Amino acid sequence: MKIRGFRVELREIEAVLAAAPGVAEAVVVAREDTPGDRRLAAYLVARKAEDDLEIAGLRNHLKGRLPDYMIPASFTLLDRLPLTPSGKVDRRALPAPDRARRGPERDLVAPRTDSEERVAAIWSEVLGLDRVGVTENFFELGGHSLLLPQVIHRLRAAFQVEVPLRALFDEPTVEGLAVTVEEILLAEIERQLGEEEAVVE
Repeated sequence: MKIRGFRVELREIEAVLAAAPGVAEAVVVAREDTPGDRRLAAYLVARKAEDDLEIAGLRNHLKGRLPDYMIPASFTLLDRLPLTPSGKVDRRALPAPDRARRGPERDLVAPRTDSEERVAAIWSEVLGLDRVGVTENFFELGGHSLLLPQVIHRLRAAFQVEVPLRALFDEPTVEGLAVTVEEILLAEIERQLGEEEAVVE
């Protein structure tokens, strides 16, 4: 199947995930919970009930073995995978990914400035998340290149400045992008002041 123009082999992703430490079973499906936005969703069962599978660790495990477009946008931990009467994984019975939070709540760092507040709000809207921490990576939260124009459009509306597309790759966290936006704003103010001084002279 294809995801955003790339050919993806689900079984290959499942095999790599199943080999990750602490993972007993892994299933990957392509979901289109939002029309026109197909994403990979991974469902995992830990080897032991007490095992705490860290999403960040799973992503890093995949990054070293698969291209970025084959890394799932969401990871859902289950006690057991749903099965059909014949004993096979019932992919249609898999629950919708919990997009409200990913990973331990302690990892969430709330916005500390007005700029971070506005950037975090934009990411929440575009990614369909309730909350976004300022240190979380846009692409690790499920963001991809097709969503970047929406982010740029919303940044322009929120800050009244043009933010280059490259900035989202260079600074993929809320705090990093907020600093970049502030720098662009400051440069624009200095430019306008310079033009006004030139007119006066």
